[in-house]
Amino acid sequence: MPEAERGPAEMGKVIPLDGGRAARPPEPEPLPSAEDATDWDRRLAGALAFLRRRVSGDYPIDDFGFDPDLTEHVLLPALRPLYNSWFRVETRGLDNVPDEGAALLVANHSGTIPVDALMTAVALLDHHPAARHLRLLAADLVFTLPVVAPLARKSGNTLACNADAERLLSDGELVGVFPEGFKGIGKPFSERYKLQRFGRGGFVSAALRTGTPIIPCSIVGAEEIYPMIGNVKSLARLLGVPYLPVTPTFPLLGLLGLVPLPSKWLIEFGEPIETASLGGPAAAEDPMLVFNLTDQVRETIQSTLYTLLLQRRSVFF
Repeated sequence: MPEAERGPAEMGKVIPLDGGRAARPPEPEPLPSAEDATDWDRRLAGALAFLRRRVSGDYPIDDFGFDPDLTEHVLLPALRPLYNSWFRVETRGLDNVPDEGAALLVANHSGTIPVDALMTAVALLDHHPAARHLRLLAADLVFTLPVVAPLARKSGNTLACNADAERLLSDGELVGVFPEGFKGIGKPFSERYKLQRFGRGGFVSAALRTGTPIIPCSIVGAEEIYPMIGNVKSLARLLGVPYLPVTPTFPLLGLLGLVPLPSKWLIEFGEPIETASLGGPAAAEDPMLVFNLTDQVRETIQSTLYTLLLQRRSVFF
């Protein structure tokens, strides 16, 4: 309509492009709730407090180099996405782990890389009522690696020897040991969930000398994260490592092959096996008693593994 023909009411009127329907203003973004704001404030305050402690040096480190402050706020939190979302770890029997005092946790070992030890440590810190730190006994090789060695010390690991184990147990610590060692984590996929030999029973001797209960721990899921279908033994000897694994994804996919498969994990902490009434330090010198107790722990873990495998719906769900 030409401007001359428009009525007074139509002069200067804006005709919307949507055919006359009034344009709705965009919905405002919802404001964060008071609970969300409080949670962020708490996280920020915690992070600032952590930085202040690191700068001032106001944090404890024990004789083994264990730094609980760094472990709780940096090292183990970095593993939580793996624990919660990737492996979806389910724990059972946490009430069998005492809230305080010494205990020796003995578990099966598998997975090509010892991720099972790390996931067990996260389970006990995050889900045990007393948020207990697991002081792992690690192989000598761990403490020769450039980056791994200092991190292992700071997260509470120490050498897998009786002297260190007994000292930690005497101090009331929760100590973790994987008696299969490299034979467990380096076994072929065809032997999955079949326990290897438990060595000479050194962990039993440490428990007997300190009167510490032994807690069998069974872990299902770690066997499938890096299925080991081959072992380049000649190159492993050249590099000075116990084995050099070949998996369906490594070395075929390069660095991508280092990503673990997202298997479903179950960790069960069994009933404690008391040792305090078995004769104390003198009992540790009885080879038959040490052998029988070692065999009892091994059979308990193996039997529980078979039960958990039957209860797991599938490898990845």
